[in-house]
Amino acid sequence: MPAPASMKKVADLAGVSIGTVSNVLNRREGVAQSTRQRVLRAIEELGYVRNDSARQLRAGRSRQVAIVVLDVANPFFTDVVRGAEAALDDDDVMVVVCDSAQSPAREKRYLDQLEQQRVQGILITPVDETSGRRLEELSGRGTPVVLVDRGSGPQNLCSVAVNDVLGGRLVGDHLVQTGHRHIAFVGGPATIRQVTDRRQGLGLAAGTGSGIIITDITAPDLTVASGRSAGSRIADLPPRRRPSAVACANDLLALGVLQELTRACIRVPADVAIVGYDDIEFAAAAAVPLSSVRQPRAALGRTAVELLREETNARGQHDHRQIVFQPELVRRISSRPGA
Repeated sequence: MPAPASMKKVADLAGVSIGTVSNVLNRREGVAQSTRQRVLRAIEELGYVRNDSARQLRAGRSRQVAIVVLDVANPFFTDVVRGAEAALDDDDVMVVVCDSAQSPAREKRYLDQLEQQRVQGILITPVDETSGRRLEELSGRGTPVVLVDRGSGPQNLCSVAVNDVLGGRLVGDHLVQTGHRHIAFVGGPATIRQVTDRRQGLGLAAGTGSGIIITDITAPDLTVASGRSAGSRIADLPPRRRPSAVACANDLLALGVLQELTRACIRVPADVAIVGYDDIEFAAAAAVPLSSVRQPRAALGRTAVELLREETNARGQHDHRQIVFQPELVRRISSRPGA
């Protein structure tokens, strides 16, 4: 196999110095147009590909931005990543997406590897609160970190999030106002902050002493399969003990609940109303279109990149910012009275 073409070979073929080739590759100005064209023709003829690893080694930092998400199969995170990629289009960086799969050990392994790779920055939705110290350490050692879909809490980090307590409250108010007195909350692990915040908001809507019952059904994760399992438990209850409405911590759970209730011939919403969270594209496209709490998914990604860029450009003189978006409830057939 022939050795890759070197910058020296390009310089020799074009009749210029290695420095001129470097200027053509790395600067838009400063080289005469005729010289630039000779260098570009030599590059094309030799099939030269510059060694970015060496360039990054000299700079001490790679040209990569990492995004660490809880579940790469969840369309919510797909839209967040797309928003981030769109914001990075002009930055000449590569976006690396890592799936922690809601595993603290896997998340830690990724963070260790990303620090070793000297990435320009990390956008992350942490698995749980125990990630905070590790992320602060990363930031303190010069790798900018922005929390996505999670407030910073006690950590001194930039963050972009949605008011999930308000989102849960919107769901609860809607269900209570439409006459439901027994509501099931299908949530994932309590270590995931978004789950506990949404459950808290639901409880605030129910209030104390109102006679409204909230039954908690904890799923092992936030997937359609876990939603089907929760839906099966609800379907197996006698009608008099069955909740008349189900609030889910995300849309994937809600879709699973909908599938299982439909399989059991339980009508949605006539027998049981369902509300999801995130308003992913599949929510509106479900067999029974799902009511859901809409989050600005792409805007979360874009804004996280803006915060990362601010911190990177500040070079240590940076005040961390925490940005919180407000959610909205989108009402569809799955929770519509009389539908």
